[in-house]
Amino acid sequence: MLNLIANLLALSLSVWSPPVNIVYSSGPLRGTEACLESGHLPLNDDVPARKMPAPSIAAKSAAVLTDDGHVWLAAKAPERRQAIASITKLMTALVFLDNNPGWEKEYTIRRDDIVEGGKINLFLGETVKVKDLFNASLVASDNGATLALVHATGLSTADFIVAMNNKAKDLGLLQTEFADPVGLSNGNLSNVRDVARLAQAALNKAEIEATVARHTYRFQTVQGREKLLESTDWLLDSSPSSTLKALGGKTGYTDQAGYCFVGRFQDKDGRSVIVAVLDTGGKNERFLQARALATWAFTYCQW
Repeated sequence: MLNLIANLLALSLSVWSPPVNIVYSSGPLRGTEACLESGHLPLNDDVPARKMPAPSIAAKSAAVLTDDGHVWLAAKAPERRQAIASITKLMTALVFLDNNPGWEKEYTIRRDDIVEGGKINLFLGETVKVKDLFNASLVASDNGATLALVHATGLSTADFIVAMNNKAKDLGLLQTEFADPVGLSNGNLSNVRDVARLAQAALNKAEIEATVARHTYRFQTVQGREKLLESTDWLLDSSPSSTLKALGGKTGYTDQAGYCFVGRFQDKDGRSVIVAVLDTGGKNERFLQARALATWAFTYCQW
């Protein structure tokens, strides 16, 4: 962890090589004109400011979206669809909020909540509150807790997945589809643009925003067992710089999806961006690459 923090603090825009092609997608505002070498608009037509391209990164696809949703500052392979692993849990959280049976309602872990993959924090027969399942799902990316959260709504898993796909359509995520609520299925597909917009919608919900910003989550089962969960978002443990602060997001990994991350960053002036990186090649690299893109956006882009 200390090595990761040191790497984050030492990161500069010049480290990304070899260069890759970053394709910009113009939004309804400034699009390709948003990011200039000086960080400001040109003073006159005789001395135009040079455009400053995004740093090259190894992620198979990446995107930077202004948090108001108006401008795509950068997009690499934006139409490429792939498995999105546990980023799925952002949609699960959105659909859960539409069907929340009550934060204080108690739920007992059943056999059909037990699933392989990832660390198991809750065990058969343990009783917890729904709010604990919600936090376990988003903070620790606990697969079993996520299934339990789905079951706590009273919906069948099949009906919940239907609701996830309907929510994707409602949000205009036309390249996104879900086959399970956890993210273990390779049938959970999206592209980096849809992932960024999914994160924007999810993080605009106060309950999700507050939960993904937690470094840890401590709670007690009804039986009295203490639980301490740690966030999978290592950026929350890095020291904030003068340029940006990581506000939280969601990680994802399967062999098919690779190491993925989408999250919100904010600068000292209160501007914020959503950065998504998919299939980055390494657990640490997803955080380094996302932070590099956010640093570039705050340094050179105007919106």
